[in-house]
Amino acid sequence: MCMSIFSALVKADKAADRPAPPAGFSKLTSSEAEKAVSGNLCRCTGYRPIVDACKSFAADVDLEDLGLNCFWKKGDEPADVSKLPGYDSGAVCTFPEFLKSEIKSSVEQVNGAPVPVSDDGWYRPKSIDELHRLFQSESFDENSVKIVASNTGSGVYKDQDLHDKYIDIKEVPELSVINRSNKGVELGSVVSISKAIEVLSDGNVVFEKIADHLNKVASPFVRNTATIGGNIIMAQRLQFPSDIVTVLLAAGTTVTIQVVSKRLCLTLEEFLQQPPCDSRTLLLSIFIPYWSSDGITFETFRAAPRPLGNAVAYVNSAFLARTSVDAASRDHLIEDTCLVFGAYGTDHAIRASKVEDYLKGKTVSSTVILEAVRLLKATVKPSEGTTHPEYRISLAVSFLFTFLSSLVNNESTKVNGPNGSCSNGATNGALEHSPEKHLKFDSNDLPIRSRQEIFLTDEYKPVGKPIKKAGAEIQASGEAVYVDDIPAPKDCLYGAFIYSTHPHAHVKAINFKSSLASQKVITVITAKDIPSGGQNIGSTFPMMGDEALFADPVTEFAGQNIGVVIAETQKYAYMAAKQAIIEYSTENLQPPILTIEDAIQRNSYFQVPPFLAPKPVGDYNKGMAEADQKILSAEVKLESQYYFYMETQVALAIPDEDNCITIYSSTQIPEVTQNVVAKCLGIPFHNVRLISRRVGGGFGGKAMKAIHVACACAVAAFKLRRPVRMYLDRKTDMIMAGGRHPMKVKYSVGFKSDGKITALHIDLGINAGISPDVSPMLPPAIIGALKKYNWGNLAFDTKVCKTNVSSKSAMRGPGDVQGSFIAEAIIEHVASALSVDTNTIRRKNLHDFESLVVFFEDAAGEASTYSLVTMFDKLASSPEYQRRAAMVEHFNRSNKWKKRGISCVPITYEVNLRPTPGKVSIMNDGSIVVEVGGVEIGQGLWTKVKQMTAFGLGQLCPDGGESLLDKVRVIQADTLSMIQGGFTGGSTTSETSCEAVRQSCVALVERLKPIKENLEAEAGTVEWSSLIAQASMASVNLSAHAYWTPDPTFRSYLNYGAGISEVPLIQTA
Repeated sequence: MCMSIFSALVKADKAADRPAPPAGFSKLTSSEAEKAVSGNLCRCTGYRPIVDACKSFAADVDLEDLGLNCFWKKGDEPADVSKLPGYDSGAVCTFPEFLKSEIKSSVEQVNGAPVPVSDDGWYRPKSIDELHRLFQSESFDENSVKIVASNTGSGVYKDQDLHDKYIDIKEVPELSVINRSNKGVELGSVVSISKAIEVLSDGNVVFEKIADHLNKVASPFVRNTATIGGNIIMAQRLQFPSDIVTVLLAAGTTVTIQVVSKRLCLTLEEFLQQPPCDSRTLLLSIFIPYWSSDGITFETFRAAPRPLGNAVAYVNSAFLARTSVDAASRDHLIEDTCLVFGAYGTDHAIRASKVEDYLKGKTVSSTVILEAVRLLKATVKPSEGTTHPEYRISLAVSFLFTFLSSLVNNESTKVNGPNGSCSNGATNGALEHSPEKHLKFDSNDLPIRSRQEIFLTDEYKPVGKPIKKAGAEIQASGEAVYVDDIPAPKDCLYGAFIYSTHPHAHVKAINFKSSLASQKVITVITAKDIPSGGQNIGSTFPMMGDEALFADPVTEFAGQNIGVVIAETQKYAYMAAKQAIIEYSTENLQPPILTIEDAIQRNSYFQVPPFLAPKPVGDYNKGMAEADQKILSAEVKLESQYYFYMETQVALAIPDEDNCITIYSSTQIPEVTQNVVAKCLGIPFHNVRLISRRVGGGFGGKAMKAIHVACACAVAAFKLRRPVRMYLDRKTDMIMAGGRHPMKVKYSVGFKSDGKITALHIDLGINAGISPDVSPMLPPAIIGALKKYNWGNLAFDTKVCKTNVSSKSAMRGPGDVQGSFIAEAIIEHVASALSVDTNTIRRKNLHDFESLVVFFEDAAGEASTYSLVTMFDKLASSPEYQRRAAMVEHFNRSNKWKKRGISCVPITYEVNLRPTPGKVSIMNDGSIVVEVGGVEIGQGLWTKVKQMTAFGLGQLCPDGGESLLDKVRVIQADTLSMIQGGFTGGSTTSETSCEAVRQSCVALVERLKPIKENLEAEAGTVEWSSLIAQASMASVNLSAHAYWTPDPTFRSYLNYGAGISEVPLIQTA
């Protein structure tokens, strides 16, 4: 995101047609700042504070709109802009000189002519002739040479093959041409996508539509570097689902290529249909013809996980139609069309030729449109293995329907869609009369913005105050050290997993495609390398069960670790692991259990310990007898989800003296990781030091799943007596991660005619995977989330299924997310059955305090703390919600294919408190070191602990402790320094860590108060540094440790919330 906003700043400052901004600001607008970071994945922080920071550069930003920040508090007068660090457009980020000096260029003679080349085999030809000589040279080998321009394609196709030479064609002038004429625009193949957008944004309506679509490709800083030709080549050679190819194909683009010394001019369609071009085939340029606006309609469409960019489309399409108006009927007559579809699961973008032939000469009508849709369904056929094929087909149909509907001359004429006709007044997405025009719902607008209001209190200052996040500067500048940033120790080796591709099979042998010596491989670690006395254990959860580190001798799921390749570099380790060939046998093995249905059929379950089993509420049969209406055996399915943290699983193991080992691990559970590593190696716990400074995103994925990587590194390091590092590539991480639990739910619900629910029964199947992990904890979490509503009587049957898939694990709100989703699905089903507004059913079934106690018992707390009803009523009756709901209702009545949804949802979230350690030590100079059991994973733990430390010691300072904030340093989790650290998760680590720190501070204050009082009696006001110096001289213990444990009567409590979501939808056919 830093690169995105920097790119936008540089571009805005280069705009000569913009006025000079005020001092300290840029020419960037707030809208541009927000668009600059759109499409970037935000894992944890939330877009609001990031966008607020980005908008602070803009000259047109409203300072009050920035809301809460660490420079001044909202409402303070005046909001002094001088407090913000000014932006200096002259402070341009340049490539470091010391890195430039490391790139030593020379000239190499190739076929008798000089070609610039660097010491690392990076060639930079300056002309087509030089490039041709390289192609003809004896040293040119397609398997060892790679042609590059910007090489952004390596972000899509991870380059696992090691190339000896690279040929950079970016400096060949002929490939950078930009020629405009009255016939069209020629763009050289290495022209960047951003430059192409700039060229095409001026004038012609077709060009502008292409430019608008290209703005949704990738992200700004990728577009600034990636080339038009590179994108087209990836589509032709590697079947990349390109948006650029789709829109250029519809616009009638031609390409010029050179094969050896021969040049050819082909249509883009012809080029795509050729066999994949080899490395000697050079794309020189593309030509986009000029289209007159008379009788031409050109539109492009795409649907993607993130509509504003940085995501490959599910389907993209581009349509060009030449029409004329019938003199008699005034209807639109289609003279010719070009209908292109891509990314739906085929080798490359295609023209829907049968649909084009059918439409030629036709007058657009509802009958014609529906026949075109029928033909299209037979044309768009995703290849086998494509995800969500039906959805992709429906998107393609919807795009065509929307386009053809816009060609109907009488826009108020009702046009029947594939699923029926529109309601009165609907326009089926007609461009001129679409309700988006007057409701400002245009698809090109920025997403709906959210708001947040925070109330401040001085009671516990500086706790709760908006302060700069601990470590913010070093994280923003890239100086924060994560595990993979730790400098490699001397003689460090690197590992990569060899994982199973079969869910249930004997491993008979591991072979490799080429010699391991040629890949600089040291060895392959398997189960036989576990030390004597150690265990084949890769993870464990107390009282739940273990999971093996290595498959031995049978693989139990696809993705299970079979062995670890140890090589001299990480890349060689990746390459060798990729070349592993596993010989399998399924003889005498039963078929794998892959689904919940398979597990139920074969009675394959994990047991839920009695202390975790949730309790039913009331009498279900009695409740059903009281119901006026019933819904029986309805079904809901929930799929899995990947964590998608920025930092994949990583560990570094360093063997030490006396049979000890130190491990740096990106883990949320250092204590459990240390214990498992020790068991795996067969050594005492105190021989294993596990250090976790910070985690680059966790969400539960760095808990149990991080242990496997730490153990694998430890076994290799222990055997080889050399440091070993492993950093999983994204593909391996995704295959082995596990993720969120898939579920299958059947429910039966009884309810009164007024919407009051009297009984609910849930049959819940959970796909846990091969080991228990944390899965037995899911049923109480799911049922707990369901209990946010008063179901009258609640019964359930839960099955935690053991299957031959990777173990599912804790993932952000495990069970609670699914339980809340299930609850809302049931509420909406009841509302639909009664034809009643969903909010009416929600409100009717919210708890009063008496029913809350029945459902939640001790966690319900006091009546005064139950605020959910008040929250929900306030939100649902707010003027803004009423206004938005009315707009959405009007929009949906007026539009058949575009819809909007708005929902007001309550939430009840039960959290559990657990014992947590904390330690506060004051150094002789007055600086403070704090240790806690929790790990900083981006949630701001260290920041909160700093505030609590300052508050806890604040009794000793005149300003209440705010001056101590800069003196506090929170340090890494270390299992030998801070035992019983527990785990970071469950949404309570920060508060329990802070309480342990507060108790430590109480002990220190008690020791220091007498000294402070004596000094004050002698000299009046006492400075902090003087107090600590005097205490040190008096041999006062300046370190205090606390192990906070929750009161047995207050181990859990409920959190309440309510929120509104509004989303745009495209109704698919």
